[in-house]
Order: sequence, then C-alpha cells, then structure tokens
Amino acid sequence: MISTDHTGSLIAVAVFGEFTLADYREFEELADYKIKFDGPVDLLFDLREMAGFTIDLAVEEIRHSRQHAHDFRRIAILTDDQWVTWSAWVSQFFVDADIQVFDNEEDARQWLEADPKT
Repeated sequence: MISTDHTGSLIAVAVFGEFTLADYREFEELADYKIKFDGPVDLLFDLREMAGFTIDLAVEEIRHSRQHAHDFRRIAILTDDQWVTWSAWVSQFFVDADIQVFDNEEDARQWLEADPKT
C-alpha cells in the first residue's frame, strides 16, 4: 500500500507493507501527469515501512526509470535498509537525477528544498 502527496514539483510517496506493481502504477500515473504538465520533478520515497517488493515491480521500475531518464531532478530515499540503499545506488545508472539516501525525513526534505546550485 502507498500514500502519495504532491506539492509544486515534489512528489512524495510512502510505502507501507509490500510494494506491489499496482502501487507502483499509481505512482507512475501521478509522476507521468506531473511531468507532462509541470516538467521535471523531485521525488521523496519513504521506504522505512516497506516490508518488501514484488519482482514485477522491480522490472517496471527499471522500465519507467529508463523511459523518464531525464524527467527527475532529485530523488530522496528514506530508508535504514542496506539492500534498498544499494538498489538506489544501482538506479543511478538509469536516470540523470541526483539520488541521495537518508534516514531522517527532515534532512531529506531540506535537501530537496535546497537550491541545487549550492
């Protein structure tokens, strides 16, 4: 199950339990809409309550990332899981976005709100 929120160019997604393909498709629809009408976006993925993810979701995430390789500016990932941290590092090969992993939501939001030129 996911919860989504969007303000300006920021899309925030919190995952609770297993992250499924249906959940990811919900995120994709929102991201595609924001990109189409607002241009490149920033993402905040809160994965601290994620229990796992399905293989079909992983495949779809790679496909979507490659399709939108230039449409994400910054991606902040909240997690304390080393596997998720490693996955975030691998994701950098598919997108031009600056990706950072955080264990504190306030730090993640400050990074996303900061001027990227500083």
